[in-house]
Amino acid sequence: MVGKEKFKSIEKSSLERLDVTVLPKKLPNLKDKTQTKDSIIANWLKSWIEEGLKSKKISLGNLLPKKEVISSYTGVSVGTVQNAIRYIEDEGYVESKQRIGTMIKAKDDAESSLRKQSSKREKIIYLLKKYIIEQGYCPQDTLPSSRELAKKLDSTLNTTRLALEYLAAAGVITSRNSRGNKANWVLKSIPVISDSEHVQFSDSDDNKTLVSQVEFDLRDYIQNNHKVNDRLPSHSELADILKVSIKTVHDSMKALIEDGVLCARRGRYGTIVVRMPNEEAPKGIEHQIFAPAKDASFYNYQRVEKHLKLLIRKQYKLGDKLPAMGALAQELDVSSNTIRKALQNLAKQHIIEFARGRYGGTFITKMPEEKETASFKWLSVNPEHVQAYKPVEV
Repeated sequence: MVGKEKFKSIEKSSLERLDVTVLPKKLPNLKDKTQTKDSIIANWLKSWIEEGLKSKKISLGNLLPKKEVISSYTGVSVGTVQNAIRYIEDEGYVESKQRIGTMIKAKDDAESSLRKQSSKREKIIYLLKKYIIEQGYCPQDTLPSSRELAKKLDSTLNTTRLALEYLAAAGVITSRNSRGNKANWVLKSIPVISDSEHVQFSDSDDNKTLVSQVEFDLRDYIQNNHKVNDRLPSHSELADILKVSIKTVHDSMKALIEDGVLCARRGRYGTIVVRMPNEEAPKGIEHQIFAPAKDASFYNYQRVEKHLKLLIRKQYKLGDKLPAMGALAQELDVSSNTIRKALQNLAKQHIIEFARGRYGGTFITKMPEEKETASFKWLSVNPEHVQAYKPVEV
């Protein structure tokens, strides 16, 4: 059974976070034009860690001060600090983990104590190695600029630069200390792609990044702990169970929603299991309670707005008067405020207009376009109400 016990790891509460006062009094020299700021900060942090461990002012397992604190202390951006931490992590000085922080580790300890899968940067490292080999570069050849490589590899500039810095630390390339968008990297030695890299990254549709690994764990967790129509724990609870960030849980659940395993509902309804992960998706049969994920993702008033457009096209003509807000709210099993917001949106589109007084009400002034209603089907947010309410057929 997959449960909380599978994902046990270091607890944040058991680690001591270092205070900003333990950082060196002497700040890094950011005026050095021969290095980038993130490299300067990385070297500064490495020296501090080495000296701190030797003098026993800091210990293995201590958490670095938060990136925001280091950023404020050194006068550089949080992004620069993040890049610097990536560099020293590559060299084995620290180990980072979402929801925990950056922990000082023994430089010669190759074993990871934190649950962490491959990142986008590691994928780009693999693609850079592959690109260098396939393009037939030889030692002493100059590589394209970081910006050009980012375009060729369909990556962000920052991720590409981090991957290049990693290859530089590994002795594969060396820097010419060029600034700006100039070609800055010279090949020192032909890179070697390990068997594990081939297995992990050769299939671009099956890259085992942290998100895809958590998606696999989530399927396993659902299969062993839930059944159809169960509501999953909140994102924050799942993050604690799977030992990852809330954002990683959110990204991992998207694939399960698209695959029809889960249905995400806004508000108090949460995320519902609509099919077990090991079962095949039914073909040609729509679920009887839940709307498609793309429709369910709307706020309730947006769904009501779309349904009212469909209703107007199918059952009304220009000049007709719509039922009162209270009647619509009761019929659609939503609040009057939700109906009001939906009608206000329709009024802004000049589909309806409001009239006051004894003979007032909500009148249709323009028919919605067919393309606005053709692909939408209303289903109540309350499963108990589905049997009583019959949606208009499209």
